[in-house]
Amino acid sequence: MLANGNFERGPAPSQMRGTRVLGAAAIPSWQTSGFVEYIPSGKKQGDMVLVVPEGAYAVRLGNEASIRQRLAGAVCGARYALTFSAARTCAQAERLNVSASGQSAVLAMQTMYSSNGWDSYAWAWVADADEVDVVIHNPGVTEDPACGPLIDSVAIRTLNPPRRTNKNLVKNGDFEEGPYIIPGTKWGVLIPSLVVDEHSPLPGWMVESLKAVKYIDSDHFAVPRGRRAVELLAGRESAIAQVIRTVPGRQYVLSFTVGDASNACKGSLMVESYAGRESTKVAYESTGRGGAVKHAVLPFRATSARTRVVFFSSFYNTRSDDMSSLCGPVLDDVAVVSVRARPAKRD
Repeated sequence: MLANGNFERGPAPSQMRGTRVLGAAAIPSWQTSGFVEYIPSGKKQGDMVLVVPEGAYAVRLGNEASIRQRLAGAVCGARYALTFSAARTCAQAERLNVSASGQSAVLAMQTMYSSNGWDSYAWAWVADADEVDVVIHNPGVTEDPACGPLIDSVAIRTLNPPRRTNKNLVKNGDFEEGPYIIPGTKWGVLIPSLVVDEHSPLPGWMVESLKAVKYIDSDHFAVPRGRRAVELLAGRESAIAQVIRTVPGRQYVLSFTVGDASNACKGSLMVESYAGRESTKVAYESTGRGGAVKHAVLPFRATSARTRVVFFSSFYNTRSDDMSSLCGPVLDDVAVVSVRARPAKRD
């Protein structure tokens, strides 16, 4: 967590007018600009109750408002992932501009993926100095300046570059390397599409779709193997891909595991996979409570020195407990081996 990343230390009473923050340095460890509010959990705005995901306080960014924190001790050239939680309030077309080291992305918030109104987002960048300013900015301008998104639980993690091995040509095939998942948050972390994120916070992988995919952990979800996995949320609009090195004409085998996240995503699920010119569809009947997983294998012959491996869900479901949250199959344990090599044993 960043210093005061959960905003539990707030401004002095003299630095506030109602919920509005007065003074750029009023919130400890942060610099603010524009219309920024300090919101306690349960605060009412008309008929709406503002809920804070972690702790007792969050900040709200109104028109053209931003929060900024300078991070010391970064390594120039290293990749970092920022995780933060955000919720829409009264504006319908909210978005956030996240920036660091001269790199930026605009995260649209029209689609909310969790049932409680909060989602956690990840964004990655490459540091260009040993001190980095991280900025979260609301570029919107609405009639009511107090209609911006709520922000809470801002954290950072260094991303270690994954490597191929002689047992697996896929980098980070077990998805163990990824953004920080905030303890106590039960909705995972959204990995934005490549459209808004040049440097993926899921090392080795690209999100090749209009919608995000969800990074989940074994503390709050059923994960087929290890501690992390990916949930494909929005049908064909949630796809991940990786380009692997291959030898033209050589035969390979792609293997992967499909399961359900134990998040009330009941019904028929299906993962489609492509490797070169070959493809397969893996049907999975989900109980919504975890349980058995399905292992799949796709043989293919490489036609070039680079082969694109792609996964997406054939269609999307909604959770049976609230009928509003998007959900889908869980993907894990992805591997590609040459048929001349012996596949690694599974646990």
